[in-house]
Amino acid sequence: MHWHAYHWIGAGADRANEAERRPSSPEFPSSMLPPMRTGDWLAKPASRIAATFQEAEQAVDWMAGEYASVREAFLLPERVPLEDRLETALDLLSRGVDVQWGEWLQGGRFATIGVICCPNRHVTHPCPVLSERPLR
Repeated sequence: MHWHAYHWIGAGADRANEAERRPSSPEFPSSMLPPMRTGDWLAKPASRIAATFQEAEQAVDWMAGEYASVREAFLLPERVPLEDRLETALDLLSRGVDVQWGEWLQGGRFATIGVICCPNRHVTHPCPVLSERPLR
Protein backbone atom coordinates (compact mmCIF):
# COMPACT_ATOMS: atom_id res chain seq x y z
CA MET A 1 0.00 0.00 0.00
CA HIS A 2 1.01 3.60 -0.56
CA TRP A 3 -0.72 6.94 0.04
CA HIS A 4 -1.66 9.89 -2.17
CA ALA A 5 -2.03 13.35 -0.66
CA TYR A 6 -4.56 15.94 -1.81
CA HIS A 7 -5.54 19.41 -0.74
CA TRP A 8 -8.07 22.03 -1.74
CA ILE A 9 -8.79 25.56 -0.55
CA GLY A 10 -11.73 27.39 -2.01
CA ALA A 11 -15.04 29.06 -1.40
CA GLY A 12 -16.89 26.92 1.11
CA ALA A 13 -20.20 27.53 -0.66
CA ASP A 14 -18.82 25.81 -3.79
CA ARG A 15 -18.87 22.47 -1.95
CA ALA A 16 -22.67 22.50 -2.36
CA ASN A 17 -22.20 21.72 -6.06
CA GLU A 18 -22.54 17.98 -5.54
CA ALA A 19 -22.70 17.09 -9.22
CA GLU A 20 -19.07 18.09 -9.80
CA ARG A 21 -18.06 16.15 -6.69
CA ARG A 22 -19.32 12.77 -7.97
CA PRO A 23 -17.24 10.60 -10.36
CA SER A 24 -20.32 9.91 -12.49
CA SER A 25 -20.41 13.58 -13.51
CA PRO A 26 -18.71 14.62 -16.77
CA GLU A 27 -17.32 17.65 -14.90
CA PHE A 28 -15.71 15.54 -12.16
CA PRO A 29 -12.25 15.08 -13.72
CA SER A 30 -11.77 18.77 -14.44
CA SER A 31 -13.46 20.12 -11.31
CA MET A 32 -11.16 21.51 -8.66
CA LEU A 33 -13.70 20.63 -5.95
CA PRO A 34 -12.95 17.76 -3.59
CA PRO A 35 -15.02 14.61 -4.16
CA MET A 36 -17.93 13.59 -1.94
CA ARG A 37 -16.16 10.33 -0.92
CA THR A 38 -12.50 10.41 0.08
CA GLY A 39 -11.50 7.43 -2.06
CA ASP A 40 -12.83 9.16 -5.17
CA TRP A 41 -9.80 11.43 -5.11
CA LEU A 42 -8.13 8.48 -6.91
CA ALA A 43 -10.46 9.07 -9.88
CA LYS A 44 -9.12 12.61 -10.32
CA PRO A 45 -6.24 13.21 -12.75
CA ALA A 46 -2.80 12.42 -11.33
CA SER A 47 -1.95 16.11 -11.61
CA ARG A 48 -4.19 16.74 -8.58
CA ILE A 49 -1.94 14.64 -6.34
CA ALA A 50 0.10 16.89 -4.05
CA ALA A 51 2.47 14.09 -3.00
CA THR A 52 2.76 10.31 -2.86
CA PHE A 53 4.26 8.39 0.05
CA GLN A 54 5.48 4.87 0.74
CA GLU A 55 5.43 5.36 4.52
CA ALA A 56 2.47 6.47 6.62
CA GLU A 57 4.79 8.60 8.77
CA GLN A 58 5.75 10.66 5.70
CA ALA A 59 2.09 11.20 4.86
CA VAL A 60 1.34 12.38 8.39
CA ASP A 61 4.29 14.78 8.26
CA TRP A 62 2.86 16.21 5.04
CA MET A 63 -0.54 16.64 6.69
CA ALA A 64 1.08 18.50 9.59
CA GLY A 65 2.75 20.89 7.16
CA GLU A 66 -0.44 21.56 5.23
CA TYR A 67 -2.34 22.10 8.47
CA ALA A 68 0.29 24.59 9.64
CA SER A 69 -0.05 26.53 6.39
CA VAL A 70 -3.75 27.26 7.03
CA ARG A 71 -3.89 27.23 10.83
CA GLU A 72 -3.67 31.03 11.21
CA ALA A 73 -6.68 31.48 8.92
CA PHE A 74 -9.05 29.19 10.89
CA LEU A 75 -12.44 30.75 11.40
CA LEU A 76 -12.92 29.04 14.76
CA PRO A 77 -10.48 27.89 17.45
CA GLU A 78 -9.11 24.40 17.04
CA ARG A 79 -11.50 21.77 18.36
CA VAL A 80 -8.97 18.94 18.26
CA PRO A 81 -5.30 19.51 19.13
CA LEU A 82 -2.93 18.90 16.22
CA GLU A 83 -1.01 16.27 18.19
CA ASP A 84 -4.21 14.23 18.60
CA ARG A 85 -5.03 14.60 14.90
CA LEU A 86 -1.58 13.39 13.91
CA GLU A 87 -1.63 10.42 16.27
CA THR A 88 -5.03 9.34 14.97
CA ALA A 89 -4.01 9.90 11.35
CA LEU A 90 -0.94 7.68 11.73
CA ASP A 91 -3.01 4.92 13.31
CA LEU A 92 -5.72 5.08 10.64
CA LEU A 93 -3.42 5.34 7.61
CA SER A 94 -1.31 2.44 8.88
CA ARG A 95 -4.50 0.34 8.95
CA GLY A 96 -5.60 1.35 5.43
CA VAL A 97 -8.16 3.99 6.39
CA ASP A 98 -8.25 7.32 4.53
CA VAL A 99 -7.82 10.53 6.53
CA GLN A 100 -9.32 13.82 5.46
CA TRP A 101 -9.53 17.00 7.50
CA GLY A 102 -11.75 19.93 6.68
CA GLU A 103 -11.69 23.35 8.31
CA TRP A 104 -13.57 26.58 7.72
CA LEU A 105 -11.25 29.51 7.10
CA GLN A 106 -11.79 33.22 7.34
CA GLY A 107 -13.59 34.86 4.44
CA GLY A 108 -15.95 31.94 3.79
CA ARG A 109 -13.17 29.68 2.51
CA PHE A 110 -12.82 26.00 3.29
CA ALA A 111 -9.65 23.88 3.42
CA THR A 112 -9.48 20.14 2.79
CA ILE A 113 -6.33 18.16 3.59
CA GLY A 114 -6.49 14.46 2.76
CA VAL A 115 -4.35 11.36 2.44
CA ILE A 116 -5.92 8.48 0.55
CA CYS A 117 -4.87 4.84 0.75
CA CYS A 118 -3.99 3.19 -2.55
CA PRO A 119 -5.25 0.66 -3.30
CA ASN A 120 -8.39 1.74 -1.52
CA ARG A 121 -10.71 -0.66 0.29
CA HIS A 122 -13.86 1.38 -0.43
CA VAL A 123 -13.53 2.24 -4.12
CA THR A 124 -12.20 0.35 -7.13
CA HIS A 125 -10.38 3.20 -8.88
CA PRO A 126 -6.95 2.20 -10.18
CA CYS A 127 -3.86 3.93 -8.89
CA PRO A 128 -3.69 7.26 -10.74
CA VAL A 129 0.12 7.25 -11.03
CA LEU A 130 1.46 3.71 -11.30
CA SER A 131 1.85 3.90 -15.05
CA GLU A 132 2.81 7.59 -15.12
CA ARG A 133 5.69 8.04 -12.67
CA PRO A 134 7.60 6.09 -10.05
CA LEU A 135 6.42 6.36 -6.48
CA ARG A 136 8.73 8.00 -3.94
